[in-house]
Amino acid sequence: MERSAYGASLAGGSFDCESFIKQPQTVLRVLSWVFSIVVFATITAEGFINPHSQSETKCIFNQNDSACSYGSAVGILAFLACVAFTILDAYLPQISNAKERKYIVISDLVFSGAWTFLWFVCFCFLANQWSHTTDTDGISGDAARAVIAFSFFSIVSWVSTILSCSACGGTYVKPNSGLLPLIRKIVP
Repeated sequence: MERSAYGASLAGGSFDCESFIKQPQTVLRVLSWVFSIVVFATITAEGFINPHSQSETKCIFNQNDSACSYGSAVGILAFLACVAFTILDAYLPQISNAKERKYIVISDLVFSGAWTFLWFVCFCFLANQWSHTTDTDGISGDAARAVIAFSFFSIVSWVSTILSCSACGGTYVKPNSGLLPLIRKIVP
């Protein structure tokens, strides 16, 4: 497959599902998607408890509702973004306009960088709140540790999504676009 502007060789060609699924970008998106499901589903299912002495539910992370809300929000938005960018990745070879491809690729890189940062904040925030949790009666520690672990795994998967762009020889970035040398300066 010969490469041209922003990762698509023959615009308007037929869609090859097998080669699409084997792309590193697709595999990493599916991993990120699964990790985000684990985080927000675990928080939704086991992230809130109802202490016997109170009528209101409280977050398992140091009874800080902001921690559960932040983790759920980042997870849900990451889930939706993975779906959207997977669809765009599948649709990218069909786009003949190089400017549209450029905007899709740059928005993917910027969003992935921003979401890597948000997952890092989520990991740090949840780990900090869990370390300060003193009353663990009725709290599923495994659920809390799973949320923290998969927040960390999400950092790795989103960074890998960014790096896969340059590691695959610039599959999504045109070599003379000026973006690939910038990525290589940031990531040696």
